[in-house]
Amino acid sequence: MVDPDPDPDEPLGTALGWVGEGHRMGFVRTSSMSLRLRDSAELLATLAGGADVGDDEAVDLLAHALQCAAILEAVAPGDRELQVAGLVHDIGTILAPNRPEAHARVGATAVRGLLGPRAAHLVRLHDQAKRYLVTTDPGYRHQLSARSLETLRLQGGLLDPDERAALDADPDLGAGLTLRRADDDAKRPGTVVPDLGHWQGVLDQLARSAA
Repeated sequence: MVDPDPDPDEPLGTALGWVGEGHRMGFVRTSSMSLRLRDSAELLATLAGGADVGDDEAVDLLAHALQCAAILEAVAPGDRELQVAGLVHDIGTILAPNRPEAHARVGATAVRGLLGPRAAHLVRLHDQAKRYLVTTDPGYRHQLSARSLETLRLQGGLLDPDERAALDADPDLGAGLTLRRADDDAKRPGTVVPDLGHWQGVLDQLARSAA
């Protein structure tokens, strides 16, 4: 079955399965500390750190996040939670590099307390949405980048019938698939989109709603 959304207070050592040195953003990787972003300033600083992370794609993670959010702002202008989920969907890769099988869960854990359960759920859903599209759309696999094809295997590949049924029953599946397609399109070098400052007010608004 598809995993439920993570507990936002799940200890980092439990979530990632290892203990190590502190992250440059100040997260201490020990089993006694939760992987949880405290405020929008910390979230934005973490996203900015994605400028140093490529993850074997054509653009770095900051450019990817900004492109994804801009696409979603254009195609779903009334859904701020979806737009922000696009902005933060790969934050788990910044926080826990080289763990593609865990990055959606790690990201959802990190943002749930700050941005609320729906945004976190959409973050958690985006890798499952890739598996759903590969399972249900024979042509979709050919749209994926080489890196996405590589991580597809690590994330579980094709859905089994129970996993597909669980996703079919998810009321946010449509939004999750929209995010996934934006994710796939948001890898174009040189694309000009709004910067992180554009999202400050939206993040603050969601944080106030989730408080």
